[in-house]
Amino acid sequence: MPLLILIGILAVVGLWAMFAYNRLVSLRNETQNGWRQIDVQLKRRHDLIPNLVNTVTGAMEFERNTLTAVMDARARAMTAAGPADAARKEGELGAVLGRLLAVTENYPQLKANDNVKMLQEELSSTENKIGFARQFYNDIATKFNIVRETFPSSLIAGGFAKAELFQVTDDAERAVPAVDLSLKPPA
Repeated sequence: MPLLILIGILAVVGLWAMFAYNRLVSLRNETQNGWRQIDVQLKRRHDLIPNLVNTVTGAMEFERNTLTAVMDARARAMTAAGPADAARKEGELGAVLGRLLAVTENYPQLKANDNVKMLQEELSSTENKIGFARQFYNDIATKFNIVRETFPSSLIAGGFAKAELFQVTDDAERAVPAVDLSLKPPA
């Protein structure tokens, strides 16, 4: 009889270990899939940027530095390795891309250009998709990390590396934007 109880306990522990391990594998794979979804959107963003730069280059001869900064930041962003590095480099790209879009507002012929409008809309849509993909990734990576670090799963999670999260690292990105809806004319 004690042998049957021991076999039963070992069977329960073995089944628990199997289910816990499989859950960790599943969450790790979901986390990797989340990262791939971000990667797809970043590639789309990286592909759109040269088209936008080429479209506005002729009209913005005096803005060479801005165009060069965008392409340099894009090149750095494309070499990112992992979520933390990508967050930093993509933040830099977002900042110079924002400057480019702000500068295009100073050129009436660009504001009226349908290609520029279309590319700006595509970039805006892509930025939204990147945001949603990052949120999904952070959610699933956090879930994975919680399961990995909590008892009793932590007993068998030694071979599973902690997932990095996307986070804002630039203080300028954390700043609250100033919005003036007073409808008074600018001074």
